[in-house]
Amino acid sequence: MQYLFSVIHDQAGLATPEEDAAIDGFNDRLRAEDHWVFAAGLAAPGTATVVDNRGAELMVTDGPFVESKEYLAGFWIIEAPDLDVALRLAAEGSKACNRKVEVRPILDA
Repeated sequence: MQYLFSVIHDQAGLATPEEDAAIDGFNDRLRAEDHWVFAAGLAAPGTATVVDNRGAELMVTDGPFVESKEYLAGFWIIEAPDLDVALRLAAEGSKACNRKVEVRPILDA
């Protein structure tokens, strides 16, 4: 089963060099243990553009969808046999990046 690990951050700025090194080590471990699917860091919320084409007219606005102290700073998509393994890996990822990690199963298509 695949899981989305959302990295939640609440401060301005990118990862420190120490955090980058720890994240790289965690990523290497995910690859070595066949948990790796994909991961990426995201630019700051202020760089976001929101597109809403649900109504009669397309709306495009600058900035994040919601104003919040916390924001999505990056994510991992991992493969794990069950939630227990996913939570253990999320705990290690949280430690490596020094941020909270939300775990959500990815629904089968």
